[in-house]
Amino acid sequence: MNKVMTRARNHPGARPPVRRDSRRPGGTPVHRTPAGGRGTEQAVHVVPPQTARRPVAPAVPQPRPTDVFADRLLAVLSGQRPVHCMLRHTAGRAYDDLAWLAEFGPLRTSRGTPGSRPVIRDIGYYVPSPGAIEAFARIGAGDRLRAMAFRLEQGRDLRWRCTAVELGGPARPHRDDD
Repeated sequence: MNKVMTRARNHPGARPPVRRDSRRPGGTPVHRTPAGGRGTEQAVHVVPPQTARRPVAPAVPQPRPTDVFADRLLAVLSGQRPVHCMLRHTAGRAYDDLAWLAEFGPLRTSRGTPGSRPVIRDIGYYVPSPGAIEAFARIGAGDRLRAMAFRLEQGRDLRWRCTAVELGGPARPHRDDD
């Protein structure tokens, strides 16, 4: 049996064993220098020779904001997620429009209908100006095909927010004081 396991078991609350190896993960050695009677650690970055470098893994491709928002909007409009989950991802009247659309449940399906769960078939977009995207999604549910349009704008914090959403059918009537 390992001594460390035995020691920890016999002394509850004891700290783990101290590492005595001066090497650090990643090949950065630590030099200890006395200062006032106690040793301090000072990390020194050592560049390994060119032959010892590990190949850099390619970056994981991130999904486009249009894909992310199309999935989020579909989840809300089909009743899979509540409307308030989009509160921090919307700006302006978009949240009110989304709540109005979700109230009628245009993409909700009856649970007994097989193969009628709405799925995104295609997404397209247009960039009218830097920091703005106008997108559409074709949504299939069974043998029906619907269209959803939305606009994304990038804020000063570099986060994308939905500023408009429409689904095929009547639009929400806007009052002048909105």
